[in-house]
Amino acid sequence: GLAMKVDGRPSWDNPTQFLLACVSYAVGLGNVWRFPYLCQMHGGGGFLIPYLIMLVLEGVPLFYLELAVGQKMRLGSIGAWSAISPYLRGVGVASVVTSLYLCLYYNVIIAWALWYFFHSFQAVLPWAECPVGGNLTGVQEECEAGSPTQYFWYRETLNITSSIEEGGGWHRGQALCILLAWAVVYLCTIKGVASTGKVVYFTATFPYLVLIIYLIRGVTLHGAFNGIKYMFTPKMEQLANPMAWINAATQIFFSLGLGFGSLVAFASYNQPHNNFQRQAVVVSVINSGTSIFASVVTFSIYGFKATFNYERCLERTGMLLLNTFDMTKDTINIENLNHWMTELNRTYPERFSSLSVQLESCALESELDTAVEGTGLAFIVYSEAIKNMPISQLWSVLYFSMLLMLGVGSMLGNVTAITTPLRDSKFLSRHLSSEVLNGLVCLLCLLLSLGFTTRSGNYWLTVFNDYACTFSLLFIVLIEIISVCYIYGLKRFEEDIEDMIGHRPNWYWKIMWIVVGPLIIIGLFLFYISSYIMGGTPSYQAWDKDLGKSVAKKYPAYVQIFIVLLLLSSVSCVPLVALHTYYKSRMKRPKEEVNSCPLTSKEAS
Repeated sequence: GLAMKVDGRPSWDNPTQFLLACVSYAVGLGNVWRFPYLCQMHGGGGFLIPYLIMLVLEGVPLFYLELAVGQKMRLGSIGAWSAISPYLRGVGVASVVTSLYLCLYYNVIIAWALWYFFHSFQAVLPWAECPVGGNLTGVQEECEAGSPTQYFWYRETLNITSSIEEGGGWHRGQALCILLAWAVVYLCTIKGVASTGKVVYFTATFPYLVLIIYLIRGVTLHGAFNGIKYMFTPKMEQLANPMAWINAATQIFFSLGLGFGSLVAFASYNQPHNNFQRQAVVVSVINSGTSIFASVVTFSIYGFKATFNYERCLERTGMLLLNTFDMTKDTINIENLNHWMTELNRTYPERFSSLSVQLESCALESELDTAVEGTGLAFIVYSEAIKNMPISQLWSVLYFSMLLMLGVGSMLGNVTAITTPLRDSKFLSRHLSSEVLNGLVCLLCLLLSLGFTTRSGNYWLTVFNDYACTFSLLFIVLIEIISVCYIYGLKRFEEDIEDMIGHRPNWYWKIMWIVVGPLIIIGLFLFYISSYIMGGTPSYQAWDKDLGKSVAKKYPAYVQIFIVLLLLSSVSCVPLVALHTYYKSRMKRPKEEVNSCPLTSKEAS
């Protein structure tokens, strides 16, 4: 309609599309695999307290701020911050660089999800048992040392080397999967918002369908209640632990996707009078609600897996006792095992104590206490739980298609954060159609991300995941708030908001922007810098195939140098671009003065 193109800028068909795009972008893999881990680490349900407080103190206000800037300036990150002050152009550039780094490795995770998805259509899931074969002794040993699930992940999916120094060749299957992943992302962003707006109806809703199905399946699994009880029993002493608050603040920050420029880009395609205040609150609440919902699902599956392992352990102990004391087959079962252990210990103390070497200690708590995050949770713990479910193929296909949707939904935002500022540039938009421009961006990212499909690629992915975004995002958002409040001016900003939504922001928003938000971010920033400096040589988890488990290794010197360059490459954009702007304005000034002289003499004459 008429409203479609204000000032020739494309826009969403309706506000719902924008809302769904934000939800699809904010709700990502972190909600499924990082949040439950933090809950587990910080005493279950008790973690919700610092988490929700941080949502109110920094999450919602900063989300609001980015949407307001994008909608007001109607430009991507680079243009929007330049419009506030030419010296701030570098903030936009830093956002684009950070989004580029994220794109490179985030799509590798989608490629893995595709790989597992394609392997789910088999009579026996390939991670359910060790591969069989006469001449495969090495294979057998590695698989026996760990577990079939770990074997499938480390050997078949990653074919991983034993350290980051060992290169190794390419993994062809992975390279094909990442090619497919980028093809999907390109098709979803090919015409910019026109394409993305349609795709988000699916990527934003499908994960919830899967989560609901999984919740029904999860709570009916044997032992699921043990996991849910574990999650909702708060260990309140964790509230005194500063790490719980730091993790809560960081999780809110990264989960909402602040600082990447994606929210600014999405909001720039809104109608000028769209009510973004309501949308900011709705998206933030949906995002946190999803994390909590996904945790209930995850913990019910944790409970099932822990109970399953615990009961296997009891069965092995029972068998050991039956064989040692020559008892009839059905004398001992899981229920009366403890009774028999005390009984046998009283009657045959010597024989029982000689057994103590072989007896495992079975404990449900310790099974639940082993916290796993990231790819370990998504591809090892979950797939191990899935293989023990009836009709495991169906659950596997559902689970990995959900990971795909979560991943692709977030990738739409990551790519838009790069393409929107490029489209805004007069030069590029004159010479390239959006199909070609987006194609070139996706092609460049594909070529760069092929590096992660080498055999040591997973170690490099960890480097990117740990260091590429953390510092730069905190730095970018800090400058964003300061520039809106103190350079652009809060008064002007309030008037802009009034123009857009018809009323000024109330005291809550202003206090959060002026004082609370910046303080939290400065605190986080100082914490990360000090822990990085104090932490000694950074280390990573390397897979030892003989032990069948991960061992900690220190990063070699060249990787440490790479980490420092990775951090500086995005952060340094801010001062460098500001210096460049200053230098350009100095260069212009003398010429203007020279030109203005003859005019005055003419007027005088």
